[in-house]
Parts: sequence; C-alpha cells; structure tokens
Amino acid sequence: MTHQINDEIRDREVRLISNTGEQLGIMSARNAMEKAEEANLDLVKISPAANPPVCKLMDYGKYKFEQAKREKEARKNQHVVEIKEVRMSPGIDVGDFNVKLRNAQKFLGEGDRVKVTVRFRGREMAHTVLGRELLLRFADTCSELAIMDKEPKLEGRHMNMFLSPKAAKDAK
Repeated sequence: MTHQINDEIRDREVRLISNTGEQLGIMSARNAMEKAEEANLDLVKISPAANPPVCKLMDYGKYKFEQAKREKEARKNQHVVEIKEVRMSPGIDVGDFNVKLRNAQKFLGEGDRVKVTVRFRGREMAHTVLGRELLLRFADTCSELAIMDKEPKLEGRHMNMFLSPKAAKDAK
C-alpha cells in the first residue's frame, strides 16, 4: 500500500492525528502541512476512504524502515510446508518398507506433509486390498508422529494416502 505524503495530499480538509496518536481535529490540508513542517515530520494520509481523510504526523522514512524490518522478520520465521512423496509397491519386503518408513518419518519430523503411494502393476490390480492394508500399516507405524489426513483411496493404478505432522496440527 502506498501512502500519499506531504505535497501529494490534495484534499481540502483532513482530520489530523499527532505523532503521539492524539486527535488534533479537522483542518485544511495547508494548515496540516504547516504543522508537519513545524514539527519537522511528514504529513501522511493513512485513511483516504474516510470523510474527511485521516492524516498523521510521522517520520515516514523511519516508518517504512520499521515496516520492512517487520516483514523481513515474518518471512524469516515462516516455514513453507511441502508435500513429500513415498512410493511403494504392494509386494514390498520388510527391509524396503522400513527404509520408506524412516524417510517418511524424517519428512514428518521436518514439518512436511507426506503422500504415501502404492503403485499397482498388471495383475496386482486384482489385489488392491493388500495395498490398502500396507498403507494402513504404514500410517499406524507413523501414528506417534503423524495424523492421517486422507484415507487410502484408489485413483487409477495408484492408491494414495496423506499424512500430516502432529506438531503442525496442534499449533493451529
């Protein structure tokens, strides 16, 4: 949002607020500009939609700097949640299952969502129940770290399930 400052303000009357936040009343824009110059501050229109528009006396450069600093701090603290995918086949062996499980637990620990997919090939499509049991066992093993967002669902030749980290759910 860009503010109108000093000479950019063309309104006849404005409601003026001091730099300490106290109301100075309604006056002409010229008088408000004189008060700003006396105080060695900028006249900034903060609410153009009001009738009359609201202007405030402030050090605009300092205000912009503080705002940029707050935005930078907010960006630094945010974590973008990604969706990581773990793929398996219905005939996966115990060792491979454990490797996939460790990877999923690592992703969940980092705060990312995990999409667990079982791919059926050829005649495996006749045994989708095995894939569902595999996904439910996977979710059960991850239950201390994750919550199942979406039940296992068959979409074409793939059965998908989504897991979300528990810590992210508790924070909301």
